[in-house]
Amino acid sequence: MADTAKRVLIPDPVVARERYNVHPHTLRRWDQNPALGFPPVVKVNGRRYREADKLDAWDRANSRGAAALRAGRTPTPPEAA
Repeated sequence: MADTAKRVLIPDPVVARERYNVHPHTLRRWDQNPALGFPPVVKVNGRRYREADKLDAWDRANSRGAAALRAGRTPTPPEAA
């Protein structure tokens, strides 16, 4: 095993309900829109999970962009931040 760090996986229903307050099908729609950059699904035994670290990074990137839009500025891409 090349990566010794353990990934924290969160089930999709928990991500939808507790983190974003959306229906689980919304996560599937977000998966179909690559422009959103939503973290990809990790399937384990047919169940859908997301990596907590990637969700945290996505939240940070989107919060910067949303704050910039509210302030009337063009958001900077996450790569430039």
